[in-house]
Amino acid sequence: MAELATIARPYAEALFKAQASDLAGTAAWLEELAAVADNAQLQQFIDSPKVSDEQAFELISDVVQKHANVALPEAGKNFLRLVIENRRLSALSVVAQQYRVLMNAKGGTADAVVYSAFPIDASALADLSTTLEKRFARKLNVSVELDASLMGGVRVVVGDEVLDTSVKARLEQMKSALTA
Repeated sequence: MAELATIARPYAEALFKAQASDLAGTAAWLEELAAVADNAQLQQFIDSPKVSDEQAFELISDVVQKHANVALPEAGKNFLRLVIENRRLSALSVVAQQYRVLMNAKGGTADAVVYSAFPIDASALADLSTTLEKRFARKLNVSVELDASLMGGVRVVVGDEVLDTSVKARLEQMKSALTA
């Protein structure tokens, strides 16, 4: 993973500088490109020596247009062509992650993923977001993912920080205390 991060960094930084006037819009189309590029069948098809760069570009831009229901802007097309020509399609999801980190750093925010065993309603999520923003001392972009293995409670990941209040974590702590 470190190799992909090293490959992705210059792309993310250059895109961040070039698209300074529309960071959020760029993040939207970049995340769509990354989602499409993560498809293993697509990557296998594009890695074929019989597939030209133009064919790869057309296929990906068509899928993005159908998936997102919007056409790529000119900057997005140019970026996609560059990534394809340089054979860096596999690094696109890491580019999107690093771009998001740069964008969040500029805005003074961070992404937070709340893992929960059960769906969280809007009012509970708003309360949880307020509490988490106080706990992590910054504005958070909160998203929720279901994880039935937690059994209850939540596990929150903000960058490299983790707050685990799940039943699973408490059971692990009890197990460690009993075996120590």
